[in-house]
Amino acid sequence: MAGWTPSSNNANTGIGSHGSCCAEMDIWEANSISAALTPHSANPVGQTMCTGDACGGAASSNRYAGTTDPDGCDFNSYRMGNTTFYGPGKTVDTTKPFTVVTQFLTDTGTASGTMNEIKRFYVQNGVVIPNSMSNIAGVTGNSITTAFCNAQKTAFGDTNDFATHGGLGSMSTAMKGGMVLVLSLWDDYAVDLLWLDSDYPTTANPATPGIARGTCSTSSGVPATLEASVPNAYVVYSNIKVGPIGSTFNSGGTGTGSGSSSSSAAASTLKTSTTSTKKTTSTSSVASSTTSASGATQTHYGQCGGTGYTGPTVCASPYKCTYSNPYYSQCL
Repeated sequence: MAGWTPSSNNANTGIGSHGSCCAEMDIWEANSISAALTPHSANPVGQTMCTGDACGGAASSNRYAGTTDPDGCDFNSYRMGNTTFYGPGKTVDTTKPFTVVTQFLTDTGTASGTMNEIKRFYVQNGVVIPNSMSNIAGVTGNSITTAFCNAQKTAFGDTNDFATHGGLGSMSTAMKGGMVLVLSLWDDYAVDLLWLDSDYPTTANPATPGIARGTCSTSSGVPATLEASVPNAYVVYSNIKVGPIGSTFNSGGTGTGSGSSSSSAAASTLKTSTTSTKKTTSTSSVASSTTSASGATQTHYGQCGGTGYTGPTVCASPYKCTYSNPYYSQCL
């Protein structure tokens, strides 16, 4: 590879002379401590080769030199001021399986419209949980809109590169063109995932809005430590569904957002390991699964057992409850 320089702390990675830029929709960057929903706009939205510092990002002398917004417009509940919403034993209890629902709304209420809002819900133990509201002064709401992104960037003093590269309009174009779904489990050799679940930048005052992102120590997340201490960390993605608003999960009568502004939705049931306070991060970069059946039996592909699970344990005929691991069994 041209100009390849191996990483000093990882034999499997490095940096070359060229990079690849495109729009990115991070539906789910999370561990058991914090979670972030983040669109990254780009201009152009499609794959574009870059060279050297023109790539932007952490490896360039100018972070914002590239054609893709490196920061994105993120919604992390902890960073938005609600420190009791997501995590072990919290409103969304990450010690138990849950479903992540992401809705992409448009200005016309049709798939041909332009995306103008991204909404997030969770479903756990049959209960639909709307995303937490922002508790940051000057920033309102619990979804990603142009107004939210602009207000958040101002409140946090962040560069609004999301708007520079087209914002939600850019994401709308990218999704209409088709995006690749990537599911992964990873750790961060650059900054130890502190941008997700700790105080970041680490030298800033955590009392400053936007700095505190989770409860992890600023010394946590070192890949060598993680890989040695929790080599069996895992995430289970199941029942991935994509469809019209409200079709991918059982709302149980709870409101799911604007019915007049629907386009498409994605949902995904997750289970993460909980063997340490700082974990590798699971990422879903375009769609995410389903909830439990409302009756006494579970539907095909639904969860039917596992530690902490309280839903149906009998599968609808002809499916059988199949053991996967101590935390998850599924109707197959």
